[in-house]
Amino acid sequence: MLADNIPACQEEEKPLCESKQQMSKPTAAPGSNVTASSRFLQAELELNIHLRRLSFSEPVRYIYNPLEYAWDPHRCYVEAYCRDGQSILFLGMNPGPFGMAQTGVPFGEVKSVVNWLKITGQVGHPQDEHPKRRITGLACTQNEVSGARFWGFFRKLCGEPAVFFRHCFVHNLCPLIFMSTSGKNLTPPELPAAEREALLKLCDIALCQVVEALGVSMVIGVGKVAEQRARRALSAAGVNVRVEGIMHPSPRNPLANKGWEAVAEAKLAELGVLSLLKNTSPNQPPPPYQ
Repeated sequence: MLADNIPACQEEEKPLCESKQQMSKPTAAPGSNVTASSRFLQAELELNIHLRRLSFSEPVRYIYNPLEYAWDPHRCYVEAYCRDGQSILFLGMNPGPFGMAQTGVPFGEVKSVVNWLKITGQVGHPQDEHPKRRITGLACTQNEVSGARFWGFFRKLCGEPAVFFRHCFVHNLCPLIFMSTSGKNLTPPELPAAEREALLKLCDIALCQVVEALGVSMVIGVGKVAEQRARRALSAAGVNVRVEGIMHPSPRNPLANKGWEAVAEAKLAELGVLSLLKNTSPNQPPPPYQ
């Protein structure tokens, strides 16, 4: 079962986010301009509605959706950093147990989320919570290696979040995290085939909506699975966007453990993106789709 509760926005320390009602979708009055963040959040809320209708069998026993119980910091992240004019979307696959599952932010290692991105917000709990995989939110002390590597790299490269988000945004294809009875993290490729395809079909549709709503010209999959899924989904939908990929920073990837930052930097230079991520870079778009 997925959690239906969406917590109210934190009213105290909010360096980036203002308090707003959480249950209603962002809508625009006739003739008004809808922001990129509003379009993005609406696509996610609509995806949540469809995901609640899915069911999963063994080996899946627990399903967490941080876009529900961690909606508050997730909305804070989107409203702070998703903006019109961004041209690059970094795309992960789905949340990690000590990253986005805790913070609501893609690759959301707590220290990076709190100390660099300055995200705040209340985090609730999924309805059915594994006793060994408790959600402690922004107070989580477990290290998420992938997230620490991902955001740590861009912190070194960009200095300030504003430099990174001037051209880029980060999103996950699937917002759900799956666990077995033992608490083992299950990635989407490990799900039963029919259930996996039903899930990813919905996520593919939402990705196309997000890409068109944001108007990005390049999607960079973080890891082969995200890259291949994005290429397939966007091509099938006729969305004219360039799809590329970088190595996933997961510690389960031996190559990433030998120096992920150097590999990622070289690939971004090859793609023509690296120069956009430095304070001295000219204000120019990435290479066009071909």
